[in-house]
Amino acid sequence: MKKINLLLALFFSVYGFSQVKMQGVVKDSLGAPLELANVIAINNETKALESYAITNDKGRYILALGKNAKYNVQVSYIGLKTASEVIEAKEVDINKDFTLLPDNALDAVELTYEMPVTIKGDTIIYNADSFKNGSERKLEDVLEKLPGVEINENGQIEVEGNQVQKITVNGKDFFDGDTKLATENIPSNAVDKIEVLRNFSEVGQLRSVTNNQNNVAINIKLKEGKENFWFGDITVGVGDAPSPNDELYLVQPKLFYYSPKYSINVIGDMNNIGEPALSNRDLRSFGGGFRSPSRESGTQLNLGNNGLSGLTNSRNAQSIESKLLATNFSYSPKNTLDLSGFLIFNTTRLSTRQESFIRYTDTDLGIPDEETINTGREASDQGLAKLSASYKPNVNNQLDYDLLARLSKDSERQTELSSVLGETSQLDEVTPFSINQNLNYYYTLNENNIFALEAQHLISNEDPFYNAVLQNDPDNNNDPDPSNRDAYDNTAESLGLDQTLNTYNLGQNELVKTSQLDAKLDYYNILGPKSNISFTFGTILSKQDYDSDIFQFLNDGSAFTPTPSITDSDGNLLGVVNNTQYNFSDIYVGTRYNVRTGKFTFRPGLSIHAYGNQNIQFGEKFEDNFFRVLPDFEARVQFKKSESLQFNYRMNNQFTDVTNLAEGLVLNSFDALSFGNAELQNGLSHSLSLRYQSFNLFNNTNVFAFVNYNKNIDQIRSIANFDNVITTNTFFNSQFADETLTAFGSWQKRFGKFITRMRANFNYSLRNQFIQGRQSVNESFNQSYSPEVRTNFREAPNVRLRYTYSINDNQQGSRSTQVITNSPSVRFDAYIWDSVTFVTDFAYTNQNFEGTSESFQTWSARLGYRKDRDAKWEFEVRANNILNIDANISNNVTNFSVRNDAVFLQPRFITLRAIYTL
Repeated sequence: MKKINLLLALFFSVYGFSQVKMQGVVKDSLGAPLELANVIAINNETKALESYAITNDKGRYILALGKNAKYNVQVSYIGLKTASEVIEAKEVDINKDFTLLPDNALDAVELTYEMPVTIKGDTIIYNADSFKNGSERKLEDVLEKLPGVEINENGQIEVEGNQVQKITVNGKDFFDGDTKLATENIPSNAVDKIEVLRNFSEVGQLRSVTNNQNNVAINIKLKEGKENFWFGDITVGVGDAPSPNDELYLVQPKLFYYSPKYSINVIGDMNNIGEPALSNRDLRSFGGGFRSPSRESGTQLNLGNNGLSGLTNSRNAQSIESKLLATNFSYSPKNTLDLSGFLIFNTTRLSTRQESFIRYTDTDLGIPDEETINTGREASDQGLAKLSASYKPNVNNQLDYDLLARLSKDSERQTELSSVLGETSQLDEVTPFSINQNLNYYYTLNENNIFALEAQHLISNEDPFYNAVLQNDPDNNNDPDPSNRDAYDNTAESLGLDQTLNTYNLGQNELVKTSQLDAKLDYYNILGPKSNISFTFGTILSKQDYDSDIFQFLNDGSAFTPTPSITDSDGNLLGVVNNTQYNFSDIYVGTRYNVRTGKFTFRPGLSIHAYGNQNIQFGEKFEDNFFRVLPDFEARVQFKKSESLQFNYRMNNQFTDVTNLAEGLVLNSFDALSFGNAELQNGLSHSLSLRYQSFNLFNNTNVFAFVNYNKNIDQIRSIANFDNVITTNTFFNSQFADETLTAFGSWQKRFGKFITRMRANFNYSLRNQFIQGRQSVNESFNQSYSPEVRTNFREAPNVRLRYTYSINDNQQGSRSTQVITNSPSVRFDAYIWDSVTFVTDFAYTNQNFEGTSESFQTWSARLGYRKDRDAKWEFEVRANNILNIDANISNNVTNFSVRNDAVFLQPRFITLRAIYTL
């Protein structure tokens, strides 16, 4: 590491000696400094942009110029005439001030080059071509090169530490603002400007009275000539697979049409090489732009998720076959009405393999270590449809309606070979559907009084079926020596299964029906130019019905209902059938006061809630009705236009879903049983956060830092009892508080054509766990550091060097563990001879765990040829997993165990592709 730092320091020193610094102050005709004035330097010989700057609050700018060259320096500011002057850079630094005159003082100076970055109020505008070198293919390739913009590990866009909530193209929704779908599919050559909209509000009427400080959206402006014409690309590819019976194929049409009146987007995908345009997990998180009206009320109601949400990440599969058809439209029949919607159908087939070694937390509890081999096949068919309408007859009225329907059919077959339990075959199937409706109406009575009505209704139906088949030797069920019995025999006996058969063939049906109304009415009163007050009346009404039953398939195919001997904490026998109705209500009123004084903004608030909880099980009713006051507070210091510090405090009430209340036994899997507690109460949490952000284009430095502390009181926790490695869990309100402290920081600075970045993350958590009736404390402290340096040349090749170092320390009961991870990576991309593109990524990961060191490498590359930048055809060779590694290795810590996992991957694939650009 020291050698790397020394080389980087030497490199930047040599680079710095080859440049001249030009600096000065930009003023208006009265001598007042101008903030956010644009300064650019264009090389007179090459006509290329050499350097650019934006003045700070004192009007200062700094340019980095190459020595012994002449530059045309232009200075511009909105409403004033542009100044232009030829500057010769020799061997010494240059001090030069500029004065911009009023618009009628002299003839206009024609700008010969666009500013790479400009700021207009809360909007940052990036000129996309200023950051391209020709190797980019999709929007994400451009976004990664923009200062202050990042794409995280989940493919989501982050600006100044805030996740982008929405993305539009020419002001029109792109699949309701889904950022990942946009970044991975919109072609980079169609992008002209990237507009980052800070303090973004969906409703213009509420912009001045709501808290939008951390809301960010992005609008993509298309190049001239893209409107009123179809554009996009069509990719086809073939390749050889390791198996002689399989051939690799890829077909991905991505077509777009935009006009002032309507737009159409079509994305198709059919491939078996592991490059889905939209994965299962992406589609499940596709929210369609819905936001809960009660998101700031302080009430957190968990409706649960009984689908197969754990379907494998496509990056962790041995084989992947995917098909996708997605279309999105927007239509404005008149200026006051906007219609939009999308239709998505996705089908995926995966095969997986994972080998694990599991060691349990408390070594003195007698829980054996376990080795498992899991192989599986997953199938998922998903469909989504959305229709939206927005009617704005005038500036004082806006009516919005949205309808989102979702249907899927998922199945997962697994075979698990355990060193403790032997071989088990499992099947999970579910066909869930949901319909979500949203109605919003905004009315401005006059300049001081605004009303907002938001209502959302959800109905959903989930019907998971589970089946597990374990081997059984009926002759050893009664052996007096427990070591001679099958490992599952004790559990089978406790469940009341028929133990005379050669297999334990378990089945379970579940049905969860949910209906929820979430609505509120807000009234905003503007007291003055710097203050306003709001009043809210809202409600959450939820009903969940839960039915489940466990049974055993007999040899003749009939179903046998067992009678368990398992008891709850009071000694009551548990059944294998659940029939539970859960009704929840929250009626609340709230108020918030917003005042700005100087650099400070304060936003205190509180809400008063009347809660009603009722669950009915087999004719027995459990109720809990109470009142609670939930305060919240926000304070913000705006040091400069792009520098702020924000503090937040919030108290939240947390409520569980129906499955944790149901008192009958449930099979989460064959080796994980649970039963609920009808008398569960709510949990309470205190959350405090401090956020700092600075976006400084004067010295090309971006800083973001975030600290969050959370304390949970009366948290709903589980008690786990083990029989071998088989757990039985139930739930209760813990008197022990759980705590988490998280800190994150990111620093980025540009030195001419070089960009450096440093990210650090710290996480401390204290959790109370309960095993075999005994309480113990789990403490973890995780820290990671990730320095990075990359180049941003337009002509020369670019390289990115990144190094990630992390330490995870965990104290789990009587076991202490430490995992140290080192992961250097390099990315090289080049566009040479104005026709050849070469991009390659290599990463090395090493994990040291309890004295054992394990590592793996990933390497991919693509080589493309097109006649020139404007050519319609491009031919490309891609290679994935070039080193043909079998698996990724990871060490993970869970609540009860420490795991070492080997997840097997797709083999090396080499494909030949042809891309036609419209």
